[in-house]
Amino acid sequence: QVQLVESGGGLVQAGGSMRLSCVASGRTFTFYAMAWFRQAPGEEREFVAAIDRSAGTTDYADSVKGRFTISRDNAKNTVYLQMNSLKPEDTGVYSCAAGVAAWLGSAYRNYPYWGQGTQVTVSS
Repeated sequence: QVQLVESGGGLVQAGGSMRLSCVASGRTFTFYAMAWFRQAPGEEREFVAAIDRSAGTTDYADSVKGRFTISRDNAKNTVYLQMNSLKPEDTGVYSCAAGVAAWLGSAYRNYPYWGQGTQVTVSS
């Protein structure tokens, strides 16, 4: 089993940038495909970005393509989400997720392990 802890959230003005980090512990990080999801108040959980275990493949929600970048540092057991040109509609709780596979894609049901989430608020 893996434990996931996110950090880096906070308040930012529209147009600004923020980088989220998710540190994994408990098992070999390279076993896991990783992803970021977000949930706004009153909304369903939404896929943001995913990365395979070797960092060779990524995928993004259409709403964040060209603005967000997912990456991972396997030596540091960490996955990142770099968010640029932030918009008020990016506000929500961002959670990282993991699953034992080379690639798991965008379906949240594919990921059995979740962090507690970090709040991102973008003001207009």
